[in-house]
This record gives sequence, C-alpha cells and structure tokens, in this order.
Amino acid sequence: MVIELSERQEKILEIVKNKGPITGEQIAEALQLTRATLRPDLAILTMAGYLDARPRVGYFYVGRSNNSLIAEEMRKMRVGDYKAVPVMVEETTSAYEAIVTMFVQDVGTLFVTKKDGNLAGVISRKDLLRSAMGKQPLQDIPVSIIMTRMPNLITCTPDETLLDAAKKLIENQVDALPVVKPVKTEDGKEKLEVIGRITKTTITRAFVELGQEKSV
Repeated sequence: MVIELSERQEKILEIVKNKGPITGEQIAEALQLTRATLRPDLAILTMAGYLDARPRVGYFYVGRSNNSLIAEEMRKMRVGDYKAVPVMVEETTSAYEAIVTMFVQDVGTLFVTKKDGNLAGVISRKDLLRSAMGKQPLQDIPVSIIMTRMPNLITCTPDETLLDAAKKLIENQVDALPVVKPVKTEDGKEKLEVIGRITKTTITRAFVELGQEKSV
C-alpha cells in the first residue's frame, strides 16, 4: 500500500521508532490526544506496513520492505526525466534511407514527421523488413506508405510515469514510444511535437538502477 502520510502519522512513527514497543494509550498521551482519535491513524500505519502490533505488548516500528519502497519510487519516476533523444525522418524519406538511419543510429524505431515537425507516424524494423521482401526497389518506397499512422500511434507525455510507459509498451507490443507535447500552430491548430523517446531498454536501465540503489 502506498500512502502519503499526514503530519500526525509522521509524529506517531517517530514516537514508535524512539520508544517502541509502546501502547496506543502511551502514544495518545505523548501527543496529548485521545486513544479514539488515534485509532484510524494506527490502523492505516499498520495496514501500510510501517507498524506492527502485538497484544499486551503494543506497537513497534517495522519500516517498509525494499519491494514496497521500490514500488513507491517507481511511481515517482517521470518520462521527462529519462527520455532519450528521438531519431526522426520525414514522410518523404525512402525506405532505403530509413534502414541506413536505423543502422547508423542503432535504434529499432524511427519517428516520422511532416515538414512542419508534426508527428505523422512510426516505423519499426518489422515495417522495413516487410518492405524489403517486396519487389519494388527500397529507394522508391517512401516511409509514409509503410509507417503506422496517426491516430493509431501510441505516445506518452513527459509527465507520465515510467511505469505507465512500460505498461503501454507491453500492452501494445511495441519497442518504443514517442514522447510528445502539444503545440499550437499559427493557424490555431494543434500538432504533436516529438521531444524524446522511451524504449524498453530505457525503462529496463532505469528500473535496474533503482533496484540497485534500494538494495544497498
């Protein structure tokens, strides 16, 4: 259970840390409150795993498990803090040029934009492989023909959590997500500007680093 503690709950934890095991009555006395007033707080802290209680002994502090702490930290990790530089091509780029770009940049997904920078589509290794199996020369095939187009694209925003981005990757079986932000054009319309990318590798690296930090 992940909760945001109130000021009173923080004080309760501090008392139990320093004086535990301690009874509910003793905690109430230390805070100059009634036992009934503290009952909901003690129940929340116990269910959340901060405290444990034993009959005729009282409350004692058990802290939070590493798993619980990691889960809590994961919910704080934002896409905007971990996004990588996006690799983009324009709609008129040929499939051959896209393959070269993908190889040189060492990525598995390219984001396709219109001339004004508006996100138009996404092209993957599979898309390029299918085009290579056809009879038409790759130099003659624009990526606009083989890409996945809006509105079928899965995107994420800088404010989303990495956990939400990871779920999108898994649920939609894609390798990368464009990180986008809405931008107003001169004619009052809205376009999606690509400001980054989130990949399975990005998320795996971030979660591994988090796990190592918490296990020390």
